[in-house]
Order: sequence, then C-alpha cells, then structure tokens
Amino acid sequence: MGSRTGADPARRAGWFSSRRVSWREWTALAAGAISVAALFLPWTNLAARNQIAEEALREVPAGEVARDAWTTGFLAWAGPLLLVLTGLAVVLFGQSRRVRMSGLPQLWLMAAAVAVVLMVLGWLAMDSVLWHSIDRAHGEDASVVLQEGGVGAYGGLGRYLGMLGGLASLAVAVLDVRASRRAPAPSPSRRGR
Repeated sequence: MGSRTGADPARRAGWFSSRRVSWREWTALAAGAISVAALFLPWTNLAARNQIAEEALREVPAGEVARDAWTTGFLAWAGPLLLVLTGLAVVLFGQSRRVRMSGLPQLWLMAAAVAVVLMVLGWLAMDSVLWHSIDRAHGEDASVVLQEGGVGAYGGLGRYLGMLGGLASLAVAVLDVRASRRAPAPSPSRRGR
C-alpha cells in the first residue's frame, strides 16, 4: 500500500532519469557549467600600447594585470552563477510535466536574459570598476598614470566564454519556450466517472 503523503518509495526513488532529459535541458546545464568555469579564467586584462607602459605593467602584480571574475566584481560573477543554478533547475525539474506546464521554460528564458544583461552591464562597467579598484589599492593617481601612459582594459577569455554560455542558454531557452507552446495541453481529469 502507498502512503497518504505521496507515491510509494520505489516511484519516488526513480524520479530522475538522465534519459528523459532533452538536449535543450542538457544545453542549459552545459552553458551554465561553461560560464562557471570561465569565472576562473582571466576576466579583465590590462594591456599596453607602448613600450614604456608595457615595462610599467611588468612591475604591477600579476593579479592586477589579469583579473578573474571573483576579483572583478558582482556584475562579473552573478550572471554565470545564475546560469548554472538555472541549468541545474531545468535539468532536475524539467522531468516533471506539471513543472514544465507551470512555466519552467519561461522561467529559464527570464533567468538567462537576466544573466546576459548582468554580463553586458559588467562589460560596460569594466573600465570604471577596474580603474577604481587600482586607485583604491595604489593611490588616487595610479589609474591616471596608467591610462595616460597607454594602458587599457580589455575583456579576457573568461568574459568571452561566460558571454558565449549566456547567449547559448538564452537561444536554447527561446527554442524551449517555443517547443512548450506547441506541446499538447494535458487532458482534463475525469474524476467521478
């Protein structure tokens, strides 16, 4: 006999099957994983445009020339973390037809859009955040000297991979929303017959 609180334990134990996860759902998780791995790669790089500035950059600690997302700020790491959490939710809860019909594809689409917007804002704010942190660490004139000497801030490999993961998740979320709209509606319950 089953318990009053739910299905029998054998059915509850087998609630997840990797074979029932669609390619779109696996893509959500993979995009999140790529974005999180990108957090540990150089997110922001300083580069010199002339020989004198290049020599000055060699004297700056390596952690300030190439920064990962964790030291770059909230706008750098928030998007990739949101993507991986969304990917996990999509893979785990996408198995349930009830959850999918309740709006999981739309939630995925919104989360991926927010993650991409956070990463774009982080990219746009990259210069000001970087120079502000250099000023805090080395005094107010450090960033002015570096900028006037021909040093510029550029997006690193991690920033590009993170954005690629975000855009992939967003594109596949759009496909999943479209597929959920084409799915047949669940048949009404026939209780009492």
